[in-house]
Amino acid sequence: MSEKLPTPIEIGLTAAIVAIERNEPMILTASGGDGDSLAGLPFGPFDAIAHRTLEIGLRAWVEEQAGLRLGYVEQLYTFGDRGRHARVGDTDVHVASIGYLALTRAADNAARAPGATFEPWYRYFPWEDWRASQPEIIARDIIPELTAWAAQAEQPDATRALGRKDRVRLFFGIDGAPWDEERVLDRYELLYEAGLIEEARRDGRPAALARSKVPALGVPMRFDHRRILATAIARLRAKLKYRPVVFELLPPDFTLTELQRTVEAISGRHLHKQNFRRLVEAGALVEPTGEVATHTGGRPAALFRFRREVLQERPAPGLRVRGRR
Repeated sequence: MSEKLPTPIEIGLTAAIVAIERNEPMILTASGGDGDSLAGLPFGPFDAIAHRTLEIGLRAWVEEQAGLRLGYVEQLYTFGDRGRHARVGDTDVHVASIGYLALTRAADNAARAPGATFEPWYRYFPWEDWRASQPEIIARDIIPELTAWAAQAEQPDATRALGRKDRVRLFFGIDGAPWDEERVLDRYELLYEAGLIEEARRDGRPAALARSKVPALGVPMRFDHRRILATAIARLRAKLKYRPVVFELLPPDFTLTELQRTVEAISGRHLHKQNFRRLVEAGALVEPTGEVATHTGGRPAALFRFRREVLQERPAPGLRVRGRR
């Protein structure tokens, strides 16, 4: 009797690299290969010999492949579901990927490798941008489909605390429930479970295969990279409220309007100008430089910088913003 060999596993590193350009949150994407036309997040193997830590490995290959020096880096989650990189008949090594959230300043993005480009992240999640108003795609395309899907459940799923109808209501903020901008991954996975996004059809999920047509809900990505991106957006939106990570996306000197537009871009919420400025002042997060900006298109605006002393003054120096509806 022959001994069964263990399934080979490769450790990969996948990076959701975020920058702000023209008040838009941008994500670095890499063009597909091996006949795959879809773009995805930059990813590469972890070299345990060359790099002492996972983060060192990530920074090294991002700088080598994309010409970027990363600022803030945070590990997200290990994505190792069976079949996440598989195609029909694929017997190659199984890839478990460790996802990272990384921030970089737009000014640092001059040197980009061929095939690497920054794209607005709301291309992939159009239902997440509430800065102007509730996105039309929610009421027009998403809620009717989710409502019909939820009604198909004959009995509650004993493995879940919440049934389909409750998850639709809570995750998408309908029927009196508030919109929670941090539930990005919950919303994506609900759409995946209901078979409403292309990745679900590609992965052979029954709910998607049962549909004659999958709605065009955002641009699909390679493998499970849209799920990794959803995880990164949710983490960054939460992080804004208790860590000063937003300043990793801004130039060293900035106006309060630029700060507000950056927070709005990340959170997907419109913020009341005076309330936001009172919040910034109360938090003592910034200090004036004594200089003014003349590129604003109007009156010269005072320039500010991040006040680093706040890191020693209190444990959670973030911006606990609330959107206006």
